[in-house]
Amino acid sequence: MTNPPPPHAKPRQLLHLVFGGELEDLQGVAFRDPGKLEIVGVYPDNDSALAAWKAKAHATVDNAHMRYFVVHLHELLDPDIECL
Repeated sequence: MTNPPPPHAKPRQLLHLVFGGELEDLQGVAFRDPGKLEIVGVYPDNDSALAAWKAKAHATVDNAHMRYFVVHLHELLDPDIECL
């Protein structure tokens, strides 16, 4: 179990990556052309990442094969720290 940070400690950065591209088929997550993946951006928190994801998903709603994802980079960078 992890001890909570001291009250004066700077909050951890919880970085999130939003990216997407066209899928080969609707049942999987393999991309048609990984070289054409769109990196939407890196965001400092889940709320801003979800807002960016939602905007891109809505903008591409006419293409059923287009998918965007949110990757919790902070979990990859430091997998031993529990998130609140």
